[in-house]
Amino acid sequence: MDIIRIIIAILLPPLGVFLQEGLGKHFWINIILTLLGYIPGIVHAIYILIKR
Repeated sequence: MDIIRIIIAILLPPLGVFLQEGLGKHFWINIILTLLGYIPGIVHAIYILIKR
């Protein structure tokens, strides 16, 4: 299941964070990072997934 979440985090970073954390602060931070640049959103999403 973790590999599927990482693939989702690479394709759609906010969705990957949402599946892990829900609609918390990390989700909104990831939305902002993804809007500012796709790569920062991916890095943040993978960090959140690996952290737990």
